[in-house]
Amino acid sequence: MKISAENRKQTILAAVVGVIAVGCVIYMVSQLSSSPSAPAPTTPVVADQAVVAPGTPGRPAKVVTSSSRLDPTLHMEAMLLTESLEYTGNGRNIFSVNSAPVLADIPKPIASARTGASTASAPVYTGPPPPPPIDLRFFGVATKADGSRQAFLLRGDDVFLAAQGDIVSRRYQLKSIGPNSVEVTDLQNNNTQRLPLTVQ
Repeated sequence: MKISAENRKQTILAAVVGVIAVGCVIYMVSQLSSSPSAPAPTTPVVADQAVVAPGTPGRPAKVVTSSSRLDPTLHMEAMLLTESLEYTGNGRNIFSVNSAPVLADIPKPIASARTGASTASAPVYTGPPPPPPIDLRFFGVATKADGSRQAFLLRGDDVFLAAQGDIVSRRYQLKSIGPNSVEVTDLQNNNTQRLPLTVQ
């Protein structure tokens, strides 16, 4: 069986990749078998002794720590000694119910100089605020030949001529027109007010 040049290159490349893969597997297995099953816990190093090295004029002093006298053993004698101590203090024992403090007479406060504002009672609920007043002024009536009436209304510099049922300034509807007053409804607030005739 003859292998062409291209197939020969592919075969050599596959063999090299296979050798590298086998080498990686052997390396990983050897690392896993040689390492311990659980890493040893690391204990923090506590400095029990500090030595201050003298500094030079250009540099501050350095603190050098030493852990040569570090003793991690538990001393039961010292613990038993502290447990056997009884609290003896001067005055009141804050851990005892029987040693309550003696209450002194507390003087009554002087009456406040403020009057009215500080003694005000709670606010009284008066309901919702009243609707805003209608800002139209009624200043005349025009009567047509058929007997229908139109009212002259003024808002700022604008003058309106409106019949009963007309809407003025896209907000106010004219309900009724009398000789001395008109009745107008604010459509935004559903508020009806009677506007008297004002003479300019």
